[in-house]
Amino acid sequence: MRAPLLFALPLIQSMLPAADYSLRKDSADSIEIYVLRDEPRQTEVRIVPSLGNNSYQMTVRGKPVFWSPYKTLGELAARPAHLGNPLLWPWANRIDGMQYWVNGRRYSFQEEIGNVRPGPNNTPIHGLLVYSNLWKVTRAEAGPRGAALTARIEFYRHPELMAQFPFAHNIEMTYRLSDGKLEVETAIENLSSGPLPVSLGYHPYFQVTDAPRDQWSVHLPAKEKYVLSSRLIPTREKIPNPYPDPVSLQGVVLDDVFDSLVRDADGFARFRVQGARQSITVEYGPRYAVAVVYAPKGRDFICFEPMTSITNAFNAAHDGWYRGLQHVQPCQTWREVFRVVPAGF
Repeated sequence: MRAPLLFALPLIQSMLPAADYSLRKDSADSIEIYVLRDEPRQTEVRIVPSLGNNSYQMTVRGKPVFWSPYKTLGELAARPAHLGNPLLWPWANRIDGMQYWVNGRRYSFQEEIGNVRPGPNNTPIHGLLVYSNLWKVTRAEAGPRGAALTARIEFYRHPELMAQFPFAHNIEMTYRLSDGKLEVETAIENLSSGPLPVSLGYHPYFQVTDAPRDQWSVHLPAKEKYVLSSRLIPTREKIPNPYPDPVSLQGVVLDDVFDSLVRDADGFARFRVQGARQSITVEYGPRYAVAVVYAPKGRDFICFEPMTSITNAFNAAHDGWYRGLQHVQPCQTWREVFRVVPAGF
């Protein structure tokens, strides 16, 4: 069991100092945010609950760790785009059509509600909560071991969500900043009478700023990758990881789904991008079994995406060839973490 931090803090307080760590409730462009700070390491994380509970900014000594195309939070609110650390739930990445199968039953998306993004080639993409304003902060705390913020959506209370994914549950996110590392914990409580499938992912955008993209090198600790269809849906075929270790991004475009992750003794798989001195490592907890890595041509970011399962996991599992789809049994809670570890900043 995780040791609790020193004390819980009333949300009405504007500044929550505790030794080397602090948490403050603030605003930017008239939008409520929470700021976690690690003073000795000069690391700061800014979270905006009303825009998908996204940790939209992380800096070390003023240098960005997360990538953003915007200079202000107001720009993001006016024209939402993927940046920072978007949550993908209740499905990660794409589904191969407007229907999906769960527990032997077929479900259809209701397009007229307007909360499903059809995506390219009619492949609904990135779930329902990327920019959601339904998150409620339930706990804010700081102590000698770190600062943390927890927010929650009671999914089952929202008809527009249940119409698309009719499985009663709660989802909770906790951000913890400690020792210069950002840990993101997700908990899913199944309130349904049957098993709840877990196709969960995050789509964080990273950058190192001390070298141009073509000089970045990338560590991809995976034994295999899936062959994708023209619609970027995994097929049944897997091939050995074709990339050297490390792989230079010079002339290389990545948009891959990796399997058979290589894990260290603690059970975590560690993906890393390296610049001249700066590096960012993303540590995947054991239940994040799949890694999507996205580094498009001409863009100064790379995404290491922790995934519980492959793209289109619901339908691939129903077809019988994919056996990696996780479930939460009734009255049980699924829980896992990943961590963002900057160095050389």
